[in-house]
Amino acid sequence: MRQHTVIGAKIIGNHPSGLLHTAQIVALNHHEKRNGSGYSNGLAGEDIPHVARVVAIADVFDALTSGRPHKRAWSVEGAVGLIRQQCNQHFTPELVGIFLDCLPEILKTRKRWADAKS
Repeated sequence: MRQHTVIGAKIIGNHPSGLLHTAQIVALNHHEKRNGSGYSNGLAGEDIPHVARVVAIADVFDALTSGRPHKRAWSVEGAVGLIRQQCNQHFTPELVGIFLDCLPEILKTRKRWADAKS
């Protein structure tokens, strides 16, 4: 499981496209943690690329609040509680604050796309 970051980055590869370059950075680094306990490279703090720190919050929120065959979806409140708890351990505090400020819009967008699937 921990190799999915490296495998994903290899699949994307090195491209001159700014979008694909960013995707490769995200794929490789979105499971790094602010305190250095993440993977693939054990990066910490500001050494984690900014875009990967942003996506890490979104990824955890989505993973927790989405149902999967092996688990029920968490409530938004429960997911937000965990993100707050992990602020400064896993996540960059300033980015958590921005996420929380944007949460109403995030939830509106999520509902719009969920409704579009139905």
